[in-house]
Amino acid sequence: MADSPKPLPNDRLRAVRVLELQMSRSEFAKQVNALAREMGENVACGTRLVADWEDGKVSCPRAVYQRILTKMTGGRSMADLGFRLSTTTVPVLPAAGPYGAEEDDVERRSFLRDGAVLTLAVPLSTGQTLGRIGASEVRAVKAAVTTLYAKDHDHGSAPLRQAASEALHTAYQWLRSGTYTSRTEAKLRSATGGLAVAAGWLSYDSGRAGDAHSLYGEALAAARIANDPELEAHAFGCLSLLAKAQGRPREAISAAQGALAVAKSLGSPRLLSLFHMREAGGWALMGDAAATDQAIVRAHTFYAKGPCQADPCWLSFYAPGELAGLEALARADLGQHERAAAGAEQAVLLHGDHFTRNRALYTADVAIQHAMRDRPEPEAASEAAGRVLAFLPEVRSDRLLQSLHNVAGALQRHSRLPAVADWIEEYRTTVATGGGRA
Repeated sequence: MADSPKPLPNDRLRAVRVLELQMSRSEFAKQVNALAREMGENVACGTRLVADWEDGKVSCPRAVYQRILTKMTGGRSMADLGFRLSTTTVPVLPAAGPYGAEEDDVERRSFLRDGAVLTLAVPLSTGQTLGRIGASEVRAVKAAVTTLYAKDHDHGSAPLRQAASEALHTAYQWLRSGTYTSRTEAKLRSATGGLAVAAGWLSYDSGRAGDAHSLYGEALAAARIANDPELEAHAFGCLSLLAKAQGRPREAISAAQGALAVAKSLGSPRLLSLFHMREAGGWALMGDAAATDQAIVRAHTFYAKGPCQADPCWLSFYAPGELAGLEALARADLGQHERAAAGAEQAVLLHGDHFTRNRALYTADVAIQHAMRDRPEPEAASEAAGRVLAFLPEVRSDRLLQSLHNVAGALQRHSRLPAVADWIEEYRTTVATGGGRA
């Protein structure tokens, strides 16, 4: 496969920032965030994102940033700012299932190298107005979501985030400039909201919490406009997960309870189980063991009712291994390290050969819990940590790299033990050579 072309620098945007606004990248990012707050938007622009814009790594920013940049630069369009708004074909992911056991290793490596950005054969007009939007475009957006989740389960978010951003930009263009019936609009808006959730998840897994929060907010708005309770519940559930990850337990609990309130009418016990487990995570972070246990019991009770036709497609990740893993994470937050280690080991075993990224994360959690328990078992921790390194570089996830960093910190005090010293050296070598770069 040919190498991907190098991105073209956006000299026009850089000139506006440097010559007209006379701002550093840091000052420019702060101004974007300040203006966003004035406009009622929720974004988290940083110097890294500004650099991606100016280096041409982002051909066009998301819709929320387009509105902000236009206002910030006195009404300039994205084309005026040097962004590339339209092409003859639209970069969107094709529909595909997860990699099978018989997959060719060359294809796997090619996917990881090229980021899975392929071309969907749905042409766009080169002008400002798009043609008629119908069922095929809605299917294309849904197919992109399916592919993003399938690839993410195996490889993590790093190769996919840009592909998701481009696909989402295309969907927003269809909504903004296309011609469609009111029935198609509702379906397209729901599908776009689902794509925003997928893009938000990839941002979360890449350590970009601000972008994830903004994308989940866009999905929640789309759900309410389209009257889509499943999407609304999904967005609330994601906001709960994000709040917990950022150390805001009350917000995590409230968002999970919001998801439960919406999901009650959907007829999916497995969906209710997931949101009860999200609630348990919030209670655990609060340190309320009794409320955590109650939520976990409810999650297991609903899960035991089994799958049904009302289960949404994206819920496929919520297998028995994930149920065990989420409980293990809650136990860890309560300081129940022995139970957490056992639960994380169970999660890894139950996942089998599926959901590679999650297996890597739970294996890292096994290592952390062995190192943190009342009677630490550093050799068991280093053994589990060694298994985690084997997942790199195939799995590229900021969360996994952070987990490995946490493992290294927890094991540092045991570095006189040969097994621990060997793992720490291997870990540092792997990171130094780029094997763990997300």
